[in-house]
Amino acid sequence: MAKRIGVVVFPGSNCDHDALFAFGELLGEESYEIWHKDTALGGPDLVVIPGGFSYGDYLRCGAIARFSPVMEAVIAFANKGGPVLGICNGFQTLCEAGLLPGALLRNGALTFLGRDVHLRVERTDTAFTGACAEGQVLRLPIAHGDGNYFADAETLDRLEGEGRVIFRYCSPAGVVDGEHNYNGSARAIAGICSANRRVVGMMPHPERAGDAELDGKTDGMAILRSAAAWAATG
Repeated sequence: MAKRIGVVVFPGSNCDHDALFAFGELLGEESYEIWHKDTALGGPDLVVIPGGFSYGDYLRCGAIARFSPVMEAVIAFANKGGPVLGICNGFQTLCEAGLLPGALLRNGALTFLGRDVHLRVERTDTAFTGACAEGQVLRLPIAHGDGNYFADAETLDRLEGEGRVIFRYCSPAGVVDGEHNYNGSARAIAGICSANRRVVGMMPHPERAGDAELDGKTDGMAILRSAAAWAATG
């Protein structure tokens, strides 16, 4: 039975249809839009907050989206154990909403980055990495000006100790170093999860690396398949 994948749409979202296509057309799940003014989610098995420039990134990335009517329902869904994936601007919104710790700052070089990067999978016991292998290197695109993950040392140590850092920027061979940490993120962090491992935020775009006919890149499907499989188990 197909899972219901709800994709939140804010004014300024520009990756919503990428997510709808990846889950709906490539994976064969039932994907549908959730409008930012909705106060109910429509019974999803999984919620995706996509990338883009919600509300034009005014004030701060994700800061206005966090107060959209729909976010109260998203927070309630997450607090009940529902899986939520925030991609790029979605990651920023999850941090603003308090569902994930830390913040996304301006890239270290103060420039917008649009390129492919490599990620090392650090954990496979989350809603979005179960189909991956620990240490696996994925090649995914990034497209952001504010992807520099920041948290205080105490928070970073807690995330490390609880195994909540799930992706790090790395070289094609899986080496974590400054050269391949393009946006300057603390400890090369590219993605983290909540304490219950069901809410995940990541800056790279798995939904843009799934269609082999488009560009031959399919590494993102491991993350999307993980999400669908987790949703199937409840």
